[in-house]
Amino acid sequence: MSDSMKPEQLLQLRDTIDSIDQKIIDALAERQHIVRKVISSKISTTTQIRDIEREELLIKKIKEKAISSGLDPYFAEHLFREVIFQSVRYQNHSLVDHQNELNTKRNITVAYQGVEGAYSYQAALRHFQERYDEVNCLGFASFEEAAESVEKGIAHVAILPIENTTAGSINETYDILGSHNLHIVGEEVIRVEHCLMAIEPIQKENIRRIISHPLTLVQCSKYLETFRGSTIESYGDSAMAALKVKTDNDLSQVAIASQLAAELYGLHIIERGVSNYPENYTRFVAVGAQSVDVDPQLPSKTSLILATLHEKGALLKCLSVLDKHGINMTKLESRPRPDKAFQYQFYIDIEANNKDPKVIKALKELAGKSANLRVLGCYPMQIEE
Repeated sequence: MSDSMKPEQLLQLRDTIDSIDQKIIDALAERQHIVRKVISSKISTTTQIRDIEREELLIKKIKEKAISSGLDPYFAEHLFREVIFQSVRYQNHSLVDHQNELNTKRNITVAYQGVEGAYSYQAALRHFQERYDEVNCLGFASFEEAAESVEKGIAHVAILPIENTTAGSINETYDILGSHNLHIVGEEVIRVEHCLMAIEPIQKENIRRIISHPLTLVQCSKYLETFRGSTIESYGDSAMAALKVKTDNDLSQVAIASQLAAELYGLHIIERGVSNYPENYTRFVAVGAQSVDVDPQLPSKTSLILATLHEKGALLKCLSVLDKHGINMTKLESRPRPDKAFQYQFYIDIEANNKDPKVIKALKELAGKSANLRVLGCYPMQIEE
């Protein structure tokens, strides 16, 4: 940029960039509109949903076009892989919705723990917003209340966090799955970026109180160690902590929450990315009163609750059944059995469709080697970006 450029010229260039950005958004929206027509055609003609070969051919053409236009081909590839990812996940969800008649009313009510801006709130929007004309999110004080709202018919589904790459498994959700008659109907993985926020800019040495959800504090423990003389306090939810900072109007009090929470409550972000590890992801499960069937062509998971017999080597015998039938296990979590002191039940995720004849046979054999076996649900596996 020339040093002699006048302010009005710079402003004009920025206006041009804004105009181009709008055209990009409009083009992506138009592309997605066409994708919806394509999936409608595929569903009506039972055409294969995903064509990997075509996707790679498309990427090759995109890189060639980028080079001819003077654009970095690797940047173009990354951008369009994101576009393809969005298209594929929409098509997968649409097929499941169609075959289970889930979105015939074009609206859905989703229960979650917390207030607007919570990560559960974001996961709910991420998972359902593109699939339904209206997503009504209902916040509750606890995971338990969110789950109960589905059983009572107040909400169609609840979105519950089940594991985090930093803090590990969320036991409360596993216990809810074990004690309620609910079914897992989907999963959503979102990246978590924690931000330190206040009602206005403040020097870190003037901060006296930091509040957030207990798991958020665990995920940011190394960062919090740098605050000397500040009180660290747990709060019911990270977004609720942000709302409290706004309501209390105390400059010495800050919260750790999402960027969305800061935007919703008009807070100033002091610092971004304060987690112990930058690659911080939370996996959520969507649970409903009824299970769903997943088309065999879609990669899927089946979640199980397994109570083993009270005998030596019982768990190993059960797991050997999965190995015998060539079924990949992606998750194994133990929790105390509420009805049996010092005995445990296991939560298992397998990469399999419970309607697959091979899987049906394996589950029947597994049931014969266990004290109790319950299928929590089969649902589309979130594809990798």
